[in-house]
Amino acid sequence: MLMTMMLVENRFQPLRPSNNPQELEQMLAQIALGSQTAFESLYRATDSAIYGYALSLTKNHHEAQDVMMDTYLKIRCAAHLYVPQGKPMAWILTITKNLAFTRLRAAGRQIPTEEIEQPAPPFDHDTEEAIAMEQAMQVLEEQERQILVLHAVTGLKHREIAEITGLPLSTVLSKYARSLKKVRKVLLEEPSSRKEV
Repeated sequence: MLMTMMLVENRFQPLRPSNNPQELEQMLAQIALGSQTAFESLYRATDSAIYGYALSLTKNHHEAQDVMMDTYLKIRCAAHLYVPQGKPMAWILTITKNLAFTRLRAAGRQIPTEEIEQPAPPFDHDTEEAIAMEQAMQVLEEQERQILVLHAVTGLKHREIAEITGLPLSTVLSKYARSLKKVRKVLLEEPSSRKEV
């Protein structure tokens, strides 16, 4: 129970320290000039955020990987178009969102529920905490899951998430708070009362 409480209180922190927006902007400027080193640095700094967001949109591991790779190709080709405004992650994740939606529209299908792969927690899948977190994520609506993933994986501020998702800030804040309550409730349930996945 103590581990679960610690998980509830500490789980939704960025997986990596959020990069300084100025550093990301410098990387984008160097990528625009053809720097492979800057591109590799950007990849290392943003891969988990891009993958996590793509997974929350596509709900499929392979689709998310494809969207992530397409995002990096687009960044490499379009870095010269980035206008520094102090929000490089918002720009990058907007590319991710657009590519994911384009890919899903091009496929001309909604992914059937039985094909959906739940987002994998970024820790050992066999632990009690991983199983609990998977079950907790299943209780969230799609927008709640996206907002939670954007905040937890990337460390984006709610205002930036509102810009990326096109939702009003008040909606993002309320959905984030609601998703935390839902996840907290599931994680605090007794293990015997949890539904089988």
